[in-house]
Amino acid sequence: MAEKQDAKMECKKNFLRQFRDKETREFKQITAGQFMDVWNHYDSDGNGYIEDKELDGFLKELVTSVNTMDVGPEVISDSALRDAKKLVLNAFDENNDGRIDIAELAQILPMEQNFLLLFRRDHPLDSSVEFMKIWREYDTDHSGYIEADELKNFLHDLLKQSKKDGEVTEEELITYADTMLQLFDRNRDGKLQLSEMAKLLPVKENFLCRPIFKRQKGGWYLGCSRLSSDDIDRVFNLYDVDRNGYIENEELHGFLKDLMELVEDDYDADDLNDCQQILLEKCDLNHDGKINKEELTMVLTSCNKVSTTEEFKL
Repeated sequence: MAEKQDAKMECKKNFLRQFRDKETREFKQITAGQFMDVWNHYDSDGNGYIEDKELDGFLKELVTSVNTMDVGPEVISDSALRDAKKLVLNAFDENNDGRIDIAELAQILPMEQNFLLLFRRDHPLDSSVEFMKIWREYDTDHSGYIEADELKNFLHDLLKQSKKDGEVTEEELITYADTMLQLFDRNRDGKLQLSEMAKLLPVKENFLCRPIFKRQKGGWYLGCSRLSSDDIDRVFNLYDVDRNGYIENEELHGFLKDLMELVEDDYDADDLNDCQQILLEKCDLNHDGKINKEELTMVLTSCNKVSTTEEFKL
């Protein structure tokens, strides 16, 4: 009882100190619930970011939590705080907006669920075709989103695949799913759209991001003069996974996903369907709803700018 009281008193002075090992002073692995406690403590205005004075307070406590107790009001100087802020933002502020969002905080603190992120990072999908097959498998209600229950099923299978399912309870799975939504649901609608799920399920490479596809100011150009027949064969074989001579179904959706990622950071299933409709209208010469090598050649050798999924110029 006395130890709990001491811990509470310590938290009032430095919230992060309770999560450090008393001997090594390293951060202990925290649970998803503890992670959310940390987030809610420092995102005091609830706007989805640790910024300005919140960030100063977080950094000050991050540095001084190494001490076993407070040693006075001037534990960290203003210049040291500025240096700490610069180091932390350089290391973890992935979008360079000068503040920390919840996904960036997850890279700072050793959360139990981080192994899920690391497992996916260490085991990327072979292609966006594989991504779309997984998407279709878990979007069981065909809503165009991965909702909480569907995400929970995905995480259950991921835990099984990574051999860390052990004694994971239903309650823990719900907590895991809620944490993943907190990390990847950028628009805070309680579900994952295509572009958000793509962050959780990285692909080894978007072939269309290779140097043969030349980027220009204001958009992307598919470099017709630089593409050889071998290049086109490689692209076609990448997406024609079943080797039936056509890019169709998940193969076509995987290709469109990669194509959209050239111009859009934020896209959903409706955007993919719009992109598919435009591409088939312009390039599906025999109107069979799929793309053969001749039709793909027409797409890839086009030199017109692809500016948005709504204005798909071929």
